[in-house]
Amino acid sequence: MKKDSKLGVFDCTMIVVSLVIGMGIFRTPVNVARAVPDTFLFFFTWVIGGVVALCGALTYAEIGSRLPVTGGYYKIFSYGYHPSIAFAINCIILISNAASLAGASLIGSEYISGVLFPHIQDAHILQNRQIAISILSILIFYGVNLLGLKMSSRAQNVLTVIKISLVILLISPLFFASASAPVIPAIRHLSPGWLAYLKGFGTGLIAVSFTYGGYQQTINFGADVSNPGKNIPRAIFLGISLIILLYLTVNYAYMKVIGLEGLRTSTGIASVMAAQVFGNVAGKVLSILLFLSVLAYVNVLLLSNPRVMYAMSVDGVIPAVFKKRLGPHGVLFSSLSAFTAVCVIVVFWAKAFDEVLSFTIFLDCFGMAASAGTIFILRKKKVQPPGSSIYRMKIYPLMPLIFISAYVYVAVSIFIDRPGTALTALGVLALFMIIYFAGAGIRKSGSPA
Repeated sequence: MKKDSKLGVFDCTMIVVSLVIGMGIFRTPVNVARAVPDTFLFFFTWVIGGVVALCGALTYAEIGSRLPVTGGYYKIFSYGYHPSIAFAINCIILISNAASLAGASLIGSEYISGVLFPHIQDAHILQNRQIAISILSILIFYGVNLLGLKMSSRAQNVLTVIKISLVILLISPLFFASASAPVIPAIRHLSPGWLAYLKGFGTGLIAVSFTYGGYQQTINFGADVSNPGKNIPRAIFLGISLIILLYLTVNYAYMKVIGLEGLRTSTGIASVMAAQVFGNVAGKVLSILLFLSVLAYVNVLLLSNPRVMYAMSVDGVIPAVFKKRLGPHGVLFSSLSAFTAVCVIVVFWAKAFDEVLSFTIFLDCFGMAASAGTIFILRKKKVQPPGSSIYRMKIYPLMPLIFISAYVYVAVSIFIDRPGTALTALGVLALFMIIYFAGAGIRKSGSPA
């Protein structure tokens, strides 16, 4: 890949922001409000989530600095543990990401269809048009990614700036004196005990953790970044710092305008916020911004996931066709086309697919804790690019231990709350590992002596 086509710090920072800020911040505060007994625990959960995210960001910054390769999130499992674990976890992540992309594109199409087709009342016709918009959105950014990394990165930068602007719009009620939470009679009168706090914190942290999650996929771009030893850590740190600031401020705005009891009963908090301050006329503008925000998420997943498939192909665990690059820009044509095709197919049954893949939340916990744990292996083996400087986090090993402990805590909370889901997740993980070993046996028997 040409040097001038590689990603810089700003490009990587925008990728970090887009990987993290999806639709979660417009939804999960409701889940957290319903889980916690009071306002203090609501904010405490978001603050702890931010601290954990910062510890994780600095951990992945050093991991990405030490192993700057394409498809790094696959490579660190393969290098640190075993290719079978890398294969199993990343197969599930690829399927989960395809479902997330399809689901997000459908959510975006729901918002924009209200602007484009305000007079259509027939639910079936409207649903078909939303599916068409969703597929068209995916195909447009498939085309953008075919034009090369630099073009898709530029599109990503513009869409991420729009996404940040949307969050700032939600924060703007803080600057309006008239914007204050409506008085809603409190439903819970009894003083909660410590068990209620512990359970509420565990349940709330599940939602918060995954609203902050996604930045770990930045290490998939290692070989596509200019001076990765310095620029990947800078981008991850800048991106996650900006996200923490935006998340804490927007949650303060939610609390000021809607209030805790209001949050517990709200469905579309972004629309509620805009209507409270700017009136109902703001709905159309907000719908357009939300749609563009969704497009940023669509594009960044089309950027990231084919690189995982490339790394798996290089290791020989999936067919060699997925590692082939096309044209002067080195586009991963086969991997990009295959991932796009899966996303388009999933659009037609994304809601059911979402329910089937709820177990991936538990596996994400396992994946995050295990991937962060590779820092101990990389340090012990003194892995780093030859002749390059690397980033070394401060307060080691406390930061990775805090991050790993938090995700173990979330995984245990899920297991206690939904043991069937957790056991299903472990079963699916084992199934993919069996598929890996079966494939390895076939490859070995078919290879020349």
